[in-house]
Amino acid sequence: MYVLFVLYLVLFLAGFFLFGAAFTATAFQGLIFTAGILAISLAVALLFHTTRRT
Repeated sequence: MYVLFVLYLVLFLAGFFLFGAAFTATAFQGLIFTAGILAISLAVALLFHTTRRT
């Protein structure tokens, strides 16, 4: 359970890092920004997918 939480946290924070890195990059800004969006989306999707439904 803690391993999954660390995975979510790393993906989520990496997405924010990629958002910021996209504005300072000299090339491939759109690709880096899109990777940030995908990282955050994946973190949220994994979180919702792995939680138990009650």
